[in-house]
Amino acid sequence: MYKVLLKIDGMSCSMCEAHMNDTIRSRYSVNKLKSSFKKGTTEFLVQEAPSEEDLRALIDPTGYRLIS
Repeated sequence: MYKVLLKIDGMSCSMCEAHMNDTIRSRYSVNKLKSSFKKGTTEFLVQEAPSEEDLRALIDPTGYRLIS
């Protein structure tokens, strides 16, 4: 398992966290998925490490921005 920690810009409430979690789940089979608008992070466990390019393609259209 790979632990993925993303810095996300643009989340401002718990609904943003839910939207980000739904977005990640739509593409990856994940465990222990958690987003925090206060910290500006999304963290999850996944079998195969996703590429930054794939993550950007998934997240950028949502209106949030992947920082790292």
